[in-house]
Amino acid sequence: MRIAVVGTGYVGLVSGTCLAETGVTVTCVDVDATKIELLNKGGIPIYEPGLAELVVKNRMDERLFFTVSLQEALIDADAVFIAVGTPPDEDGSADLRYVLGVAREIGQLLDHYAVIVTKSTVPVGTNRKVKDTITEELRKRGSDVEFDVASNPEFLKEGDAVNDFMSPDRIVIGVESDQAKKTMERLYHAFLLNNTSIFFMDIPSAEMTKYAANSMLATRISFMNDIANLCEIVGADVSAVKRGIGSDTRIGKKFLNAGCGYGGSCFPKDVKALIKTGKEYGYSMEVLEAVERVNERQKEVLFTKIMKHYGGHIRGKHFGMWGLSFKPATDDMREAPSLVLIDKLLEAGATVCAFDPVAMDEARRRIGDRIGYARNMYEALQGADAMIVVTEWQEFKVPKFTYIEKALREKIIFDGRNIYSPDQMKEFGYVYYGIGK
Repeated sequence: MRIAVVGTGYVGLVSGTCLAETGVTVTCVDVDATKIELLNKGGIPIYEPGLAELVVKNRMDERLFFTVSLQEALIDADAVFIAVGTPPDEDGSADLRYVLGVAREIGQLLDHYAVIVTKSTVPVGTNRKVKDTITEELRKRGSDVEFDVASNPEFLKEGDAVNDFMSPDRIVIGVESDQAKKTMERLYHAFLLNNTSIFFMDIPSAEMTKYAANSMLATRISFMNDIANLCEIVGADVSAVKRGIGSDTRIGKKFLNAGCGYGGSCFPKDVKALIKTGKEYGYSMEVLEAVERVNERQKEVLFTKIMKHYGGHIRGKHFGMWGLSFKPATDDMREAPSLVLIDKLLEAGATVCAFDPVAMDEARRRIGDRIGYARNMYEALQGADAMIVVTEWQEFKVPKFTYIEKALREKIIFDGRNIYSPDQMKEFGYVYYGIGK
């Protein structure tokens, strides 16, 4: 079986590479010639554990190819995946210009039956627009080539995307014809053999499933952050509360960690887009509007704690920051809490030196020389008035506290991810601030 994947960003590259690993012949397309050249040389443009090795392996086995030519990729393709970006517009809605641009080009080039699969995260109704766009281009050509559209949303966690794709909880596919269903069953045959749950449904339901899933997870995070803030006020411990409610099988333990807010490419964008979709249909998504407000407030919680500790005056203070990416195992800084905190600290007259295991280059691209960058985690603390933890990287969880003590001017830690024990910090002589403690 042959497929084309349009877009070699996070979703497209992971999806195309993993499908190649199952035996499918995959040609990935991108308009960025520099990115395609990098991929053809064995490099990858994103950081994702395990992905580089799979790219190299499947290129050597001649199942994975990269090109700038969509026409070349379409040759004998049974399915064409649209996996380009859908960045949020100013009003929060998903920007579909790239998705529909690809659909337009497919309509101009398609010469045989294929299923056009939307992998990008798109609002309900987008596949209808994709179908209409392709149909219009075929009409202009005077072509009667048949095609189907399908929705196949991704459920990948950055930092664990390869494992998520290869061993998924479920696969969701929206189709509107038996022929499209049969094509998708062939494509995911290896997963059917492994008894993976594959849910076929109508296309609007598949489109909605992705937004509903991410919005539910974002809701859990904001809910626990709200509970954490109340815990501090009433003298409770959010970690104990988490254990107490997480043991309820109706609730479960996942996505109940309190912290300094969520970020990334999915949760913020998808929550905004679903709120916008509701407004377009005259419906107010009141729960999600609250989720978004809580998260924006939570991104300032560390700054609030810092200002309170220093009596509202931090001009001239210097802070060592551990973590820049929005979560561990990725270099993604989109909507990262670190960006909000850095802006607040600098505006208040403080200086910052930061370290992140993989996001340093991305930070330099986004922030430039507004902050300092350390060569290692302990160097970031040298001469700092206090230490701030923003991302819960594994190497930060069991540090050498003797090194920290020597580096800091004062033994103060602001822990935005609750990776340290307040009792242990007290025993070590640190002034410690967690979330919901």
